[in-house]
Amino acid sequence: MLILGGYGAVGRHAAAALAGRHDVVVAGRDPGRARPVPGSRTARVDAADPASLAAALDGTGTVLMCAERDNARVARACLERGIHYLDVSASHPTLDAIAGLDGLARERGSAAALSVGLAPGVTNLLARHVTERSGADRVRVAVLLGSGEHHGPAALAWTLDGLAGLGGSWRARFPAPYGERTVHRFPFSDQHTLPATLGLADAVTGLCLDSRAFTALLAAAGRPAAARLLRRPRVRAALLSALAGVHVGGDGFAVTVEAGGAGASFSGRLQSRATGLAAALLAERLPLLPPGVSHIERLVDPVPFLTELAGHGFDLDLPR
Repeated sequence: MLILGGYGAVGRHAAAALAGRHDVVVAGRDPGRARPVPGSRTARVDAADPASLAAALDGTGTVLMCAERDNARVARACLERGIHYLDVSASHPTLDAIAGLDGLARERGSAAALSVGLAPGVTNLLARHVTERSGADRVRVAVLLGSGEHHGPAALAWTLDGLAGLGGSWRARFPAPYGERTVHRFPFSDQHTLPATLGLADAVTGLCLDSRAFTALLAAAGRPAAARLLRRPRVRAALLSALAGVHVGGDGFAVTVEAGGAGASFSGRLQSRATGLAAALLAERLPLLPPGVSHIERLVDPVPFLTELAGHGFDLDLPR
């Protein structure tokens, strides 16, 4: 199994979960700078270089993509060779482009899984469970992330841009110790995916951080006047640099989904670990699944999958 972007937080957790049971190759552009993952092999692979990627794919059965680097092109290269493919991307345009390869995947007998992680991923499965139980056709997804967990400049920039892109907020109830919080509309891919995959009329997604002050700061930065100011490169760079140095809050996370009065939640520590473990669990199932490109909620039964994932030290609350 080849893990592209395997040196990042998500990739390392996935590799650690799979190593020992599978032949795992952790790949990136500069393996010399990465801490080794016990039980895995390392390789230098530049996914942007077709020749480097082609050499890495030779003899590979499954690829897990944990980076944002020409994902659709990498997915096509895998599926053309009959290689199974998973992607932890949260970008709707990226996922949509890969979904367009469904015909190729079916033709070559390979399976591809999208929305693989926490949000999207766990959130998709919770949404399927609560809508099937309640019969509702509208769902609200709320995500709380720990502002004390390390986030790189790209993640911070993505957060700022997302908060500037959509307006609106609502109160969502998270499991202890967080309680009720204000979440702000955020363009998680779930809001695009779930209406199509679950036949819903609407899906709304929102975000907050465990630090109320940090949430308010990011929300203010996303308002139209501030967003215009942040288009200035020097201002934007200065703010992102300042935010990267802020480590208030903890490393916990929680996601909650509500539909028709029914609610479900999943919570714990280290959202990158939750994403990596979810990807690892699905990677082991992928060769047994039908060919084609599908989001996670169409590939696995939510209850047993989430129960197995929760067994790794997370808290799961599902309506019966």
